[in-house]
Amino acid sequence: MNKELQEQIFSKYPKLFAQKDLPPTKSLMCFGMEVDNGWFNIIDTTCKVIQDYLDSKPAVHQVEFVQVKEKFGGLRMYARGGDDYTFGVISMAESLSFKTCERCGNPGKETHIGWIFTLCQPCQKIERRE
Repeated sequence: MNKELQEQIFSKYPKLFAQKDLPPTKSLMCFGMEVDNGWFNIIDTTCKVIQDYLDSKPAVHQVEFVQVKEKFGGLRMYARGGDDYTFGVISMAESLSFKTCERCGNPGKETHIGWIFTLCQPCQKIERRE
């Protein structure tokens, strides 16, 4: 994800990304969000739903993301804290990523171009030319 979008999420949800400045021996968030821009809305919405829920449930331990990345064509959001509800929200976000182009955010599908991506038709064409 580009720096501007990443910083937008980090500044909107500082509690969720409290580990972003830790060294790699403590958290992999120091590497930033290792996804493309197309999943920005999925991540942003997921963070909003989780933080709003946590703010209304003080007994639930604060979620802190330790890594956000792409793996096998899908979004992975690894976290500490939370409960079944927050992990369900994360699971739904990860599922949505398999139907959303990682590059542009339009509807997409799993594509094998030497690597597994979730891309829309136009982004598949661009990727094949790169």
